[in-house]
Formats: sequence, C-alpha cells, structure tokens
Amino acid sequence: MFRSMLKSKLHGVTLTQTALYYEGSITLPPDLMRLSDLLEGELVDVVNLNNGARLSTYVIAGPPDSTDVCLNGPAARLGQVGDRIHVLSYALCDAQEAQQLQPSIVHVDEQNRPTGD
Repeated sequence: MFRSMLKSKLHGVTLTQTALYYEGSITLPPDLMRLSDLLEGELVDVVNLNNGARLSTYVIAGPPDSTDVCLNGPAARLGQVGDRIHVLSYALCDAQEAQQLQPSIVHVDEQNRPTGD
C-alpha cells in the first residue's frame, strides 16, 4: 500500500502578482523551490489563508533572485495581491518511507524571504 504524504510546505508566502491570461500554474522563486524540494512542473496544492480557496496546479520557476509569487491562469481568480498562501507538495510512500518522511517546512517573511524557522 502507498500513502500520499506531505513532502514539503511553503508556509505563508505572499502573492505579489496574478496573471489571468496565462496558461495556468503558480510561479515561485527558485530559491524557495530549492528549499522546499519543488521541481518545475511538480503538482502542488495552494491554500489561500485570506479566502479559504484551495486549488491544485503545477510549479513554474520565476527569475533568479526573484521573490515574486504569482497565480497564473484561472487560478488568478482565487487570490489577490497581498493574500497569504501555503503551497503544499506530496510524495507517494510505501509504509516504511511514510513512517520516516520528514517534510520540509519553509517559513517566509512578508517579502517571501526564508526566515529559518
């Protein structure tokens, strides 16, 4: 049996942009992707703390050294600039892996810079 387990979480990132007329996804800063073990194209859930919206989409890397977080395509309707969100990724694990998995939780400040918490 396999279980879907939390692999990583970007905790409390701030939306800095929305782009409705885009093919769809969430654009994240490359350094936050690295810290949270996210790959370009990886499936994630996005939870909006301001309005309760929850969606699944895929990750696109933003420009190097960027701190921008952007909801693209139809997902742009589910957030506004300034909203705080969590970005969650998962891994399929067998029973032994599930017991040993330590998710990577990355906390950020208001400018989407890692805080080290």
